[in-house]
This record gives sequence, structure tokens and C-alpha cells, in this order.
Amino acid sequence: MIEFGPVTIHYYALCIIVGVALAIWISHRRFSAAFPETDGVVSDVAVIAVPSGVIGGRLYHVITTPEKYFGAQGSLIDIFKIWQGGLGIWGAIALGALGAFLSYQRIRSRQNLPSFKYFADAVAPGLLVAQAVGRIGNWFNGELFGRPLTTWWGLSIPENLRPVGYLEFKTFHPTFAYEALWCIAVAITLMSLKDRFAPGSIFALYVLGYCVGRFFIEALRLDFAHEFGGLRLNQYVALFLGCAALITFARIQRSRR
Repeated sequence: MIEFGPVTIHYYALCIIVGVALAIWISHRRFSAAFPETDGVVSDVAVIAVPSGVIGGRLYHVITTPEKYFGAQGSLIDIFKIWQGGLGIWGAIALGALGAFLSYQRIRSRQNLPSFKYFADAVAPGLLVAQAVGRIGNWFNGELFGRPLTTWWGLSIPENLRPVGYLEFKTFHPTFAYEALWCIAVAITLMSLKDRFAPGSIFALYVLGYCVGRFFIEALRLDFAHEFGGLRLNQYVALFLGCAALITFARIQRSRR
């Protein structure tokens, strides 16, 4: 963390801020390039969408890991310590998208704006870039790494941060780095597609692409997660949302034809 007198800036929070700034910049360039009359709309929507996403991400994390915050072993005050990590992307996307939709529709009622589908497509690559930068914060926190790994790219983890049963291992899979690279790759792919698909398709492909990578990367992680039938909870969520995104994408293409 960085300290300026009484002000403390945590690296995790700094990564989130940088990621959000990049997402707004990329989204603005994409949306205003397609619709020049919408200049400033992305920033206006972000005022509501960003806090909604942070709240949604935290709520998802708290709901799926309640033992950290409730009961004899939990601490309610820790719910507000988001600089320590713990923002579930599924909750962030859900509540952030809802906040963006409501904010966009409010602005659209006063301005002549295109359908929200065009807006969603414009912001999708930027969201992936924000997720990639946010994952760097996991490195600063020494969290969300994977199974032991002895190759050259293995991540060295201090003994005090290693989970029980893995104290003798020194290097692990940098799963947060895998996810960051995957997000960047999907973002570049989506930006290269441009206008090849009907409105709403790019956002559906964003959800689908992220879910595919997350499903396999999640299987490598060592952090605590509820498991059912050999799969972690987030893998089930990735399967469900990935299938929903694929069906949505197919329906959009059929309706266009």
C-alpha cells in the first residue's frame, strides 16, 4: 500500500480504480465513434454503474462465503474491507449491468440515444480490460493463486499466505494472471469483430468468452469455495451463465436473419 500522511491507498483498490478508468475510456471511444452524438454518455452512466458493480461484487462474495462475516468465527466489520479483496465478478456484472441499464434509460428519455444493446456492445471489451487490471490486485494481496507449480512461471507465495496442507510448497499457479491474460485476449477478439453481428451479440460473447476461461481457471484455484459434485460453486455459475449467453447469442442471430 501507498501512504500519503494520513491517507492510505491500497494496491488492490488502486488496481480497481485504474481498471475502471480504462474501461470508461475504452467504452467512450467505442460508443462515441459509432454514435458521435452520445459524447459524455458513458461517463454519465458510469456514475451509477460503477458503484452498483462494486456493491454487487461485494454482495456476491459475502453471500457465497458467509462464514467469513457471520457467526462466531466471522466479523461483520470485515464486510466493508473491500481493499482486502473479495469482489465476485458475477455480482459485479449483474448489479453493474442493472445500474447501467437504468441510468442509460433515464438519459435516453431526455436524449435521442440508440438502443441499450449498442451501449452494452460498446462497453464489453472495456469491462474485460478492467477485470484484467483488477486481477493484478490479487497479486499484491497474495491471493487467488492455484495448485503447486514448479515451472519457471510458478508464483512464489510467502509461507504465511499458503493454505493449510501446502506449507511445504513454494511456488503455485498464478491463476489471477491466467485470468487477466484470458480477459485481454477475449477483449481483443471482441474489438476485432466490430459490426459483424447484430446488436447485443458482442455483450453475449463477452459473457460466454469469460465464462469459458473462468470455468477452467477456477478448477486450478486453492482458495476456499463451496463444492458440489467435484465442482466449485463458481464453476457452476460459469456453466449456467455461459449456456445462457450462448443461447442469447444464437437467438439474436436468428432474429437478425
